[in-house]
Amino acid sequence: MATLTTDSGSTYAAVLGLGSYRPSRVVPNADVIEAIDSSDEWIQQRSGIRQRRFATPEETVQVMSVGAARKALDHAGIDPGQIDCVIVATVTHLLQTPAIATAIAYELGTDQAAAFDISAACAGFCHGLALADQMIRGGGARYALVIGVERLSDLTDMTDRGTAFIFADGAGAAIIGPSDTPGIGPVVWGSDGEQFDLIRQKEDWRDIIAMERPVLPYLTMQGNPVFRWASFTMAKVAQQALDKAGISPDDLDVFVPHQANMRIIDAMARAMKLPEGVAVARDIADQGNTSAASIPLALDRMIEEGQAKSGDLALLIAFGAGLAYAAQVITVP
Repeated sequence: MATLTTDSGSTYAAVLGLGSYRPSRVVPNADVIEAIDSSDEWIQQRSGIRQRRFATPEETVQVMSVGAARKALDHAGIDPGQIDCVIVATVTHLLQTPAIATAIAYELGTDQAAAFDISAACAGFCHGLALADQMIRGGGARYALVIGVERLSDLTDMTDRGTAFIFADGAGAAIIGPSDTPGIGPVVWGSDGEQFDLIRQKEDWRDIIAMERPVLPYLTMQGNPVFRWASFTMAKVAQQALDKAGISPDDLDVFVPHQANMRIIDAMARAMKLPEGVAVARDIADQGNTSAASIPLALDRMIEEGQAKSGDLALLIAFGAGLAYAAQVITVP
């Protein structure tokens, strides 16, 4: 009887390079407060956000993704033709099909790489990272490109007091490839569908089409329940990711949580009892909440500013609509 042959997989995988794209338009709190009858002080106390980035009409999901990807390729020293798979995490590519990943792969010149989008909201980048890690270790790809990208300004109601000051735009990318040593720890991921309605698109597309004057559906969020859920549940998930990686909080150098809210970030750090020496990402203050893009954007900034260096151990954790979540420990490229 014939036996199947399988691709010979790499023993380990690692993040080899990072890149980011921050839109050119800077929007301070002063530009959003009037429409929501608020103040700069209130926004900063509630979220820690001082300003955010909104994309211009020319800064499309594809443009931002390609910009971030090219920087990641340069950082990793990888030619686009070596990329076997492109994974794009986004909820703001507004075509139902085809996946924007296919257009990005073509523009980069990846020589017919597999390409697909995933929808896991703010947890999307960490989901993509886990998929790429398993592909490489299993032999399905040698090099993978993972992108988190959002244009949330397209789907934000600028008169909604609960969301207008939070969401923003941007893209972050990572090259994942083979490694002689473990560079990506086991993923801890899951979802809590009982909380499905806490963060969601407000209307069904069919209801939008039936309107007399159709408009793009906005995102809506129940802030207080999300805050309570994330502040406590995610600390437990973070500890599980550390346990699976075989390390303790004392071994960590960097903590990169999803940039949802500064108060959530602080609550998670306290609950985890992180040592003072662990650098904590706080990119949200000047970037806003960019959903799937927030983890790579935040980590890339920490590298640029010297808060994270090559070889450091970093815990990534993200959560969002669904409520979907994922966490893993990586070695900083």
